[in-house]
Amino acid sequence: MAADDPPLLLFDIDGTLMRKSGPHHREVLVEATRSVTGLLTTTEQIPVQGMLDRDIIAWMLRDAGASASRIKTAMPEIVEKAQRLYTRRCPDLRSKVCPGVRMALHRMTRRSIRKGLVTGNLTRIGWKKVDRAGIGHHFVFGAFAQEGHNRAALVRIAIARARSNGWITRHSPIALFGDHENDILAA
Repeated sequence: MAADDPPLLLFDIDGTLMRKSGPHHREVLVEATRSVTGLLTTTEQIPVQGMLDRDIIAWMLRDAGASASRIKTAMPEIVEKAQRLYTRRCPDLRSKVCPGVRMALHRMTRRSIRKGLVTGNLTRIGWKKVDRAGIGHHFVFGAFAQEGHNRAALVRIAIARARSNGWITRHSPIALFGDHENDILAA
């Protein structure tokens, strides 16, 4: 790595930057699914940690008896509805930021280290969470649930965005911070 090869740091949100942010996220996924499809669903038996929101929605729909074609047809509207609901209902999340995160992000920002989000959250849900946590200003871009089929795809998308914007070089060191084995596998 040369001095002109700036690092790129990518961060998961839930469990990494923030502790559990309350029931609002799960609630809007369930409500949006019911509103669009009329099906009663739940996230109760779904191991949501480390999953992409789209995959959680699909699992809920399968558990409620929806066919693959119905899931595919309903997904765009459910995604849009869930994001709208969450942006209106997201509480203040400043108390949910993990210890040490604010200072670490502040120091990275002071050193002009480029930081991005790689998260299983839908785009507007992810941005709303970090904004309501008071840490959104540290991030200039991200890759979110509806953009890829898994976290590894999201990492590739984030890296491609950073390169296309000239924020990193081909030889820049890149690190992904996360709390789940899916983050480790994606790294």
